[in-house]
Amino acid sequence: MKARIYITSVFVDDQAKALAFYTDKLGFVPKTDFPVGEHRWLTVVGADAPDGVELLLEPDENPAAQAYKQALAEQGIPAASFAVDDVAEAYRELQADGVTFVQTPTPMGPVVGAVLDDTCGNLIQLVSPA
Repeated sequence: MKARIYITSVFVDDQAKALAFYTDKLGFVPKTDFPVGEHRWLTVVGADAPDGVELLLEPDENPAAQAYKQALAEQGIPAASFAVDDVAEAYRELQADGVTFVQTPTPMGPVVGAVLDDTCGNLIQLVSPA
């Protein structure tokens, strides 16, 4: 057996706000969106990979999810890491578009990384080859 990643998730405090951020700012595209009780099963994918790994924008209403998110953010640990072609360029574009960064582009061995605030309670790392 060989497992592969199908869906991964980030806990968000507002699914509509998260969808806007992840699509309008980070360039993901909506994949799946249907009601599940009072929330939605809401996923996005990379614009160049419509059948690729899905990112579930999962409500953080569970107290365990809230505590997890808060602990990660307080310790400066990204909840997810996404690849871009050029972190420095992405940093300039996103910062000009009003995105808040908590770490500027920084060499990290074989990659350059930067960390942004997704406005939904998460820190997100962007990386590109060094």
